[in-house]
Amino acid sequence: MVAGDACVGVSCLLDSVGSILRKRGLGPKRGPPVFSGDVARPAELPRRCVSFLAAIDCAVGAWMPWTACSSPCGVGSRERERLVTIPPRNGGAPCPDVRQRRGCYGHHPDQCHSVKEVAKILPDTFKRTFKDPWKRPHMMAKEQRSSYCAYFRMKEVSASCHRGVWTNHLFREKNVCVECQGEAMGTRDRCEGDGRQGTRTFWISASHPRCHGSWVLESMQRNCNCSPKSLIFV
Repeated sequence: MVAGDACVGVSCLLDSVGSILRKRGLGPKRGPPVFSGDVARPAELPRRCVSFLAAIDCAVGAWMPWTACSSPCGVGSRERERLVTIPPRNGGAPCPDVRQRRGCYGHHPDQCHSVKEVAKILPDTFKRTFKDPWKRPHMMAKEQRSSYCAYFRMKEVSASCHRGVWTNHLFREKNVCVECQGEAMGTRDRCEGDGRQGTRTFWISASHPRCHGSWVLESMQRNCNCSPKSLIFV
């Protein structure tokens, strides 16, 4: 800031240069330094002032609460973060970490039972299409239950699966439809091992125990029948 011919709160370039030259006996006793040649005289130069700005360190707020575990069942992670209230300036101290993550293990009693189950599967050639000729009550009750389809994406397939008659068609990242028929449903009107959407669960071949792997449930459709060459729950 310049007030008239004086600098207030700053150091003036010309006055500083003149002071240094006078101390070394190279300039006039008073006033700004004298320049020779084609260089403009000090009276003709604009007065420039340099301000010295203080460094401002980064400041952050308080930590926010931890988020819920990313996995309702099994290993997952949770996070928390804090906001930057004052960003660093003029070479001030940088900001500390503003996000933290730590592991967690989710366990929701109403949801985790299906995650721990292992599905037993067979090809749809084992699908039952006939009715019980003796009309036994417990069999008729199962026949009246509507089937549903579970759509999975294969994530792991053991090497032994490639040696099976029907399991050799299973491979990683393959989309499969697995039908749950009434005969395979338990007391909860669902097939064991039908999984939880977005969560990795496990399966095993009922006819070839060394063939097993994991998959992720992508969607489920009620009152549905899978297309031919699909799978069924046992």
